[in-house]
Amino acid sequence: MTTVSPPPAGTFEVHRGRGAFNAAFFAVMGPYIEWNVRAHKQRLFADLPRTVVELGPGVGANMRHLAPGSTLVAVEPNAPMHRRLHAAAARHGVDLDLRETVADRTGLPDHSVDCVISSLVLCTVTDPAAVLAEVRRILRPGGTFRFLEHVAAPAGTPTRALQRVLRRPWAWTFEGCSCERDLAGPIRAAGFTHVDIEPYRLHSPFVSFNTQICGTAYA
Repeated sequence: MTTVSPPPAGTFEVHRGRGAFNAAFFAVMGPYIEWNVRAHKQRLFADLPRTVVELGPGVGANMRHLAPGSTLVAVEPNAPMHRRLHAAAARHGVDLDLRETVADRTGLPDHSVDCVISSLVLCTVTDPAAVLAEVRRILRPGGTFRFLEHVAAPAGTPTRALQRVLRRPWAWTFEGCSCERDLAGPIRAAGFTHVDIEPYRLHSPFVSFNTQICGTAYA
């Protein structure tokens, strides 16, 4: 069963060309990206509950980590992603509750969910602190926020220099995505009771994307 909530007015404006491009890009490149991060995701998403909220699921790359019959509450305002997201849910036997809204205004009740996940999403939101506050609001005590994100490389490194050079075309192409964000700091400062973070580096042609973190924050 699939339900769709109406979008709140004026919360996300899809660029006609870039929205379609990104949906196609992640459909094509998704298997390659997953191959690079699969070991981290397998550990991070090993024991997901039967109902999970995902911020920015895109075309459904994380569906494979949910058990058949699970429910995914998908907070995805980017409409060009929706067709592929529905298809991924059907392919993996996941019930999709699609919320066409933004990550800092999910519309979910206070302390109502056990688990929120995100992968490669906090780089794109306007205000990461507001999104993290929303995650804390909707998580039950003891619930988990599990995240995998690309972040800024250490200052003075060649990777950081490349991120600086590419920051504007990268953000334009990928609809606001920043390759220069320190996300570990805001996650640690968001008021969770405990946060585990693992930094790591990929080795891919997308060099500005290769410095990443993953981890779990506990409500």
